[in-house]
Amino acid sequence: MTADPMQKVRDFILERNPKIGQLAPQMDLIDSRAINSLAFVDFIFLLEELTGEGIDPEDLDLDDFRSLNAIEARFFKQKAAQ
Repeated sequence: MTADPMQKVRDFILERNPKIGQLAPQMDLIDSRAINSLAFVDFIFLLEELTGEGIDPEDLDLDDFRSLNAIEARFFKQKAAQ
């Protein structure tokens, strides 16, 4: 396993969407259905595990999950800056 949380995010998405092949950082994960409603709860659990913090659904914006860049900025860079 890798210590890079974004690699774990990529692995999660690719395991559920093997036909995608590669994930570009700016790829729209919602429109492409790489993250769909069925996987969304599991994805939130993964992010909680990787950040070590609970995620309040009231604080979420769909755009936070729109791309790998958005996920990294919302969940990993904000935490690193604190």
